[in-house]
Amino acid sequence: MKLYPIHITNFKIDGGAMFGVVPKVIWQRKYPADENNLCTWAIRSLLIKTEDRNILIDTGYGNKQSEKFFSYVHLHDGDGLEGGLLKSGTKLDDITDVVLTHLHADHCGGSTKYNADKTKFEAVFKNARHWISKQQWDSAIAPNLREADAFLEENILSIQETGKINFIEENTEIIPGVELRLFNGHTAGQIVPFIKHNDKTIVFAADLIPSTAHIPLVYNMSYDLLPLVTIKEKQDVLKEAIDKNYILFFQHDAYNECCTLKNTPKGIREDKTFILNEYLK
Repeated sequence: MKLYPIHITNFKIDGGAMFGVVPKVIWQRKYPADENNLCTWAIRSLLIKTEDRNILIDTGYGNKQSEKFFSYVHLHDGDGLEGGLLKSGTKLDDITDVVLTHLHADHCGGSTKYNADKTKFEAVFKNARHWISKQQWDSAIAPNLREADAFLEENILSIQETGKINFIEENTEIIPGVELRLFNGHTAGQIVPFIKHNDKTIVFAADLIPSTAHIPLVYNMSYDLLPLVTIKEKQDVLKEAIDKNYILFFQHDAYNECCTLKNTPKGIREDKTFILNEYLK
């Protein structure tokens, strides 16, 4: 098994939205904001290559939305999804599996695109099964008022039209060493992949723990549907991670791709931060 982080792009959104009830005077010590209160975040995917499978975790925003839509998120830098895959020697048609942690636009939009004449949508990964939790799918096609703006119809229904969705309803190992676990604090049925690589386990932390700044238990996004559930889920994962020396891989931290953990008088915190591929050499 080989792992290839893909830095699709960076984006900017309001710092208060990303840290919920934690006051700016406190969270900005851990994560800087600009004069407009916007913080820079990354969108990363992870490619898992084995002898017969190429598994891609999440696909970013894609490019189907309007210029006005993207003006709100200020996309900049990064390799793009296809460009990042090509760095690993992988083409779009080589992908065998796409794991979508959840169906918010910044995680699944790159799974489909307009066809050549922009009359309909088509799959970006034509040969891939798409792994989605059934609970998340049900939430996305009949969204609550809180999440409705995050579930874009052009993303959700066009995935369905591929005819290649594999729904999961419980923790599932899709290949030996790649376990998909379900979490419900951020959104119903979010998938967090746990990946065994040699003697290490890498946790693709998704929106359960978006950055090193979100490791403290009460540092959570205002987007979380069930904040107390998020806190308990984080508590359990962090305890398991420190007990078993896991690596956390951050999808949204613009400054730190990965970290190990340590116990401190204030609770579990990041220890060493690093780039995944340098650590695995």
